[in-house]
Amino acid sequence: MAVVVVTDSASGLSADVVAELGIEVVPLHVLVGDRQIREGVDPIEIDYSTDSVSTSAASPGELREAYERALRHSDGDGVVAIHLSRTLSATWESGRQAVRDMGAEDRVRLVDSLGAGLATGLPVLAAARRARAGEALDAVYERAVAAAARARTFILVNRTEQLRKGGRLSSAAAFFGSELVTKPLLHLVEGKLELREKVRTRSRAYAKLVAAAVDAAGGEGAALGVQHLGAAEAAENIAAQLREQVPDVEELHVTEFGPTLGVHLGVGALGVLVVPGGCA
Repeated sequence: MAVVVVTDSASGLSADVVAELGIEVVPLHVLVGDRQIREGVDPIEIDYSTDSVSTSAASPGELREAYERALRHSDGDGVVAIHLSRTLSATWESGRQAVRDMGAEDRVRLVDSLGAGLATGLPVLAAARRARAGEALDAVYERAVAAAARARTFILVNRTEQLRKGGRLSSAAAFFGSELVTKPLLHLVEGKLELREKVRTRSRAYAKLVAAAVDAAGGEGAALGVQHLGAAEAAENIAAQLREQVPDVEELHVTEFGPTLGVHLGVGALGVLVVPGGCA
């Protein structure tokens, strides 16, 4: 058979891509009152303006079940599991526990993507394409690690309250000042969400977002992703600018943030994910 790639539902990949490349996706959870809803599996409607909605990671048991299923499908060739940053979620730690419980360290290789959303999804694509080409476990794993290390993430949010409450934003957030008059532009640094700069107007913030992505892409071609929550028109405009300004765009995905990320980022959030050199 072939190596099977596993990820979590925060990776932002479409159902069509997942099916085409045989990727196993483990749902994360959205907690609404006393209900625990599986992202991408159960019907869900969320009021993103309330603080009563939260999220939780996949459990070691859920991940073990997914890894064991993927191992069977690989017919012994092995599994590469790529999850969102361990500083943003307990999912990676749950995965490590699952692998230990299985005694499968030599057959299930775990990767911290150092990101979330398509910053996880693009390294997943890089690995899954190598797996589909018939490459061995070590080669698929190394491709995922290399793509994750190159990935850059820039996020514009309207508010940081949920991120700060959840401990997902560094202490630099203390220097934001009033969020009513500034737009915080964030980025991921070694898996941690930090303030990049403050911008006073939304139009200026969009320009800064595009400029940061263009600079990160370099001149050798890149894989790009634009994600949003309730800001489809702005996302398409940013995608169009990136197509014009980034040389030799290898691929560009435009999607919405899923609920587990949207709960923390809020309506109006926009993110640009860049993998210099691409994910082919």
